[in-house]
Amino acid sequence: MAIQRMDNVGIVVEDMDAAIAFFVELGMELEGRAEVEGLFADQCTGLDGVRCEIAMVRTPDGHSRLELAKYRSPAVIKDGPRNRPHNVLGTHRVMFAVDDIEDTVARLRPHGAELLGEIARFEDMYLLCYVRGPEGIIVGLAEQLG
Repeated sequence: MAIQRMDNVGIVVEDMDAAIAFFVELGMELEGRAEVEGLFADQCTGLDGVRCEIAMVRTPDGHSRLELAKYRSPAVIKDGPRNRPHNVLGTHRVMFAVDDIEDTVARLRPHGAELLGEIARFEDMYLLCYVRGPEGIIVGLAEQLG
């Protein structure tokens, strides 16, 4: 049996409104928000007493989604610094293709985006950069050239 598709990537946040605003400014669309709790939530997360607000945002083509989650209980675990470097083990970024990388970075700055390094050219194929967004999330941006 093979997988059908990647459904979404989950990101735990403390400030749901700021996270939604950041990803909407990036160009994603808010599908909806909901409160999740009860036996189902406990069973699928392996936690007890889950009360969580979730928001689903999707790319304009409808093929990719991020599930943003704000835990009310159990308490969020703050394990280590938010502004971890790019080479920490585990998931380290989400990458998006954009039309205009400089414009995208400029639009995200008022939402707390911090450019890590600079916009770099990969051969004659891409402009690439990483920005740190809400909750310390590293977001990659790629503009295809030509």
